[in-house]
Amino acid sequence: MMNPFDFVKAINETKQDLIRNSENPDLAETFYKPYLVNKAFSYFKDTVMYANEINMYPNTDNKLQNDYYLNSIRKGKRYSKWHKKEEDDKIEAIMEYYNVNYARAREISNVLTDEQLDLIKRKLIKGGNNVQSQSIGGG
Repeated sequence: MMNPFDFVKAINETKQDLIRNSENPDLAETFYKPYLVNKAFSYFKDTVMYANEINMYPNTDNKLQNDYYLNSIRKGKRYSKWHKKEEDDKIEAIMEYYNVNYARAREISNVLTDEQLDLIKRKLIKGGNNVQSQSIGGG
């Protein structure tokens, strides 16, 4: 079973056409995920323009997109860490409190004061063993 990163490796290093050279090209084409392949090539100075160009044509067939990359990008070893969205407690609290999506929560965070954010976080405490204000009777 292939994954999108096999296509990236083939385009970068081996220059093998994994779709046309497979036993079942139609099945192999279903494993090609344009978003992930484009994202992988957007991390490098020498391939970012190719990724940008193919992004301008989102309805391109997977086979044609693979051909474009195979014939355009020079052979080379390219490795990079994938950037991940950092979690922000402030944004998460706003999302839960106001029941909004991430983008809207970011907008709201720009107008709230620190005191308002602290109040929201306190109101979201649900209790349990980790609550410090909890008191145990008996003495």
